[in-house]
Amino acid sequence: MSEKINQYVVQEINELKARVQAAKLPLEVQKKAERDIVSLERSMDFGNYDEKYEMVTHYIDWLVRIPWNKVTRDRLDINETRRIFDSHHYGMMEVKNRFLEYVSILKLQNQQAPGKAYRAPILLLVGLVGTGKTTFAYSLAEALGRYIVRIPFGGMGSARELRGWSRLQLEAEPGKIIKGLCESGVRNPIFLLDEIDRVAESALMDIMGVLVELLDPAQNQAFTDTYIDYPVDLSQAIFLATANNTTKIATAVMDRMEKISMPSYTDYEKEMIAKNYILPRLYSNAGIKAEQIHIDESLWHKIIRPLGYDMGIRTLERTLENMVRKAVRIMVEQGYTEIWVTPENSKIFLPQY
Repeated sequence: MSEKINQYVVQEINELKARVQAAKLPLEVQKKAERDIVSLERSMDFGNYDEKYEMVTHYIDWLVRIPWNKVTRDRLDINETRRIFDSHHYGMMEVKNRFLEYVSILKLQNQQAPGKAYRAPILLLVGLVGTGKTTFAYSLAEALGRYIVRIPFGGMGSARELRGWSRLQLEAEPGKIIKGLCESGVRNPIFLLDEIDRVAESALMDIMGVLVELLDPAQNQAFTDTYIDYPVDLSQAIFLATANNTTKIATAVMDRMEKISMPSYTDYEKEMIAKNYILPRLYSNAGIKAEQIHIDESLWHKIIRPLGYDMGIRTLERTLENMVRKAVRIMVEQGYTEIWVTPENSKIFLPQY
């Protein structure tokens, strides 16, 4: 190796050492990284430095990104929590009350032992598509002031997607749990485990095994990702899960969660949600005012039930979005300042099945 190349290599290694020192890693993790750097130095004599350098730097990149000690402080204001949930959800009082109880317990635990880590119950929201399961998780994150990490389980085909890959494999990397932790920058985010009943059948049992480890307080304080190969404390994270039904969820997983059934919306509730939540957002996104579009009251039954009964509100959202989009186009093309949607012209604005 030429002197010039040798100087460059020494500089690279010194930069790695400096990164490890500056990161304030746990002592054992720091020693682990330093051993990898020593092995990298030795590789210069065997002609495989470049390949080894890529592997070591990739590993150290992840080690220094993990928030080993950083946490956020919860905002435990019951009145503010109620306001936030009311601003995102109409009705659903039983579910809202359960979340208010949830925050109340966290507040009391924190008052009794300030600064001490406390364990939050794990809630499983079960309901059909469009009933607001995911939105409740984001509302809790907003109320507490915590970062939320959503991990979609739909179609997940391997437990390695959660736990990571062995460093012996090419292009290995951590699983979604550690990636989410790094993305949040703190070790106490809210993990939203979304649709845990929709994993691939072939990987169902393996993924359920990882979930048991994640959701068990006795185990998640030392969660070991295969790639990182060192226990990471997840005990201060909050876990929420959603599912359409529980038939595919292992009993051991169900035992570690509290099930909350998401009720369906009545026609009246859907109308109120449309008028007070969906339409104001759509109008704002379209750059128009609410008084510029008038919807005949007699049309609401047709808007809410275009294809019969629907538990959720996703079809309703698509119908209203389509209506607003068409109305705005007419306003722009023909110079109208207001649009009336009536039974006579509803075919223009509403889908025809």
